[in-house]
Amino acid sequence: MSIEPKTIINALKEVKEKTGKRNFTQSVELIVTLQDIDMKSPEGRLQENVELPHPPPEKPNKMCVIATGELALKAKRANADLVIDKEELEALAGKKKETRKIANEYDFFLAEAPLMPLVGKVLGAVLGPRGKMPIPVPPTADIESLLNKYRKTVVIRMRNQPVIQCRVGTENMNEEELAENIQTILKVIEGKMKRGIKNIKSIHIKTTMGAPVKIKL
Repeated sequence: MSIEPKTIINALKEVKEKTGKRNFTQSVELIVTLQDIDMKSPEGRLQENVELPHPPPEKPNKMCVIATGELALKAKRANADLVIDKEELEALAGKKKETRKIANEYDFFLAEAPLMPLVGKVLGAVLGPRGKMPIPVPPTADIESLLNKYRKTVVIRMRNQPVIQCRVGTENMNEEELAENIQTILKVIEGKMKRGIKNIKSIHIKTTMGAPVKIKL
């Protein structure tokens, strides 16, 4: 990516200057508009998990683990935000309100591989459209390491339009860390496009309640 860190840092400073004070910590969001994309091709269905070098300390991703036995115990010890065992998963079948609530509340789902068919049956309808289908893990997985990894991960995804919007941090993070997160995401997007940076039409950053600021390409 040919965008200098200084250019991104200057845009971030402008974003913070334009952001009014709120009674909560606002997220910093990246908006990338693409061009000359065939939305029916693989690049038009882009969905990638990107591990950030500097995850937001105040708003880590909420993690749900679906597992049995030893793996479920390890997930609880590793402070997974929610652990669902096989019986609890079966009990959720047909409960649309409860499954929607779980799908909306948690950012990433890790599921013990043998449970994946049941997970698909019970939760597939709510997780699939949200781009949150569980990541299958073997029963012997190092669940603590996986939880730590996905707590630092963002999903970049196109939804019917050539636009990607994702959170890159929070307003109280320093500009250098935010800029590095942005560069990491842009590098992945560029690598997935046939024409690289030429497929990027515009890049904006904003806070949750703030006005977008354009990064000069």
